[in-house]
Amino acid sequence: MSVLKEIKSRIASTCKKSGREGSSVTLVAVSKFQPVEKIEALLEQGHRVFGENRVQEAEEKYPVLRVKYPDIELHFIGHLQTNKAKDAVRLFDVIQTVDRPELAEALKREMDKQKRPLPCFIQVNTGDEEQKGGVAPKDLAALYSFCKELKLNITGLMCIPPADDIPDLHFALMHKLAGELGLNHLSMGMSADFDIAIRYGATHVRIGSALFGDRKPQAVHSAA
Repeated sequence: MSVLKEIKSRIASTCKKSGREGSSVTLVAVSKFQPVEKIEALLEQGHRVFGENRVQEAEEKYPVLRVKYPDIELHFIGHLQTNKAKDAVRLFDVIQTVDRPELAEALKREMDKQKRPLPCFIQVNTGDEEQKGGVAPKDLAALYSFCKELKLNITGLMCIPPADDIPDLHFALMHKLAGELGLNHLSMGMSADFDIAIRYGATHVRIGSALFGDRKPQAVHSAA
């Protein structure tokens, strides 16, 4: 059994134990620092949903891949600078890291210009970590209201719990916050804890190292 099939089997098993359909969870394959050859190996197995942290790296890899695999769904999952909004809207299909009004405004302007009303997630900094992006939980409702007034299409919430914390409390908080806002999607859970995240209602799990092996910054090889 391939690694991809093993992970999808784990997702399905965890969903079943939680009384959920396996199809209720989307596997986002995090391809940061991975060469095109490894990405294409997953594409050849039928996987289509990928996540990238950097606009420039996505630009180097995915336009070429989309020629052969036009149904790729690409999620932006890193910190996004407002001056990269134009490229992000052009390259990606989902933006998971809206975390401040200025970014929401920049994205909405570009979506209107490009006629690409992309679905977006608000990133929540559940651990109040200074070095990490995301809105503080106490400020989430205000940011969500701002995005609604802009008519930005917010469909869910996203988080990255502190590495040293037990993730359960963070995932439980996210489930509560999404419920309060009436949002149906939760992007949470990575290679080490996606099983736990699914039990708390994750609809998107972002898995990199478990699929691809360790990430190492390297030159990206273009597809032939």
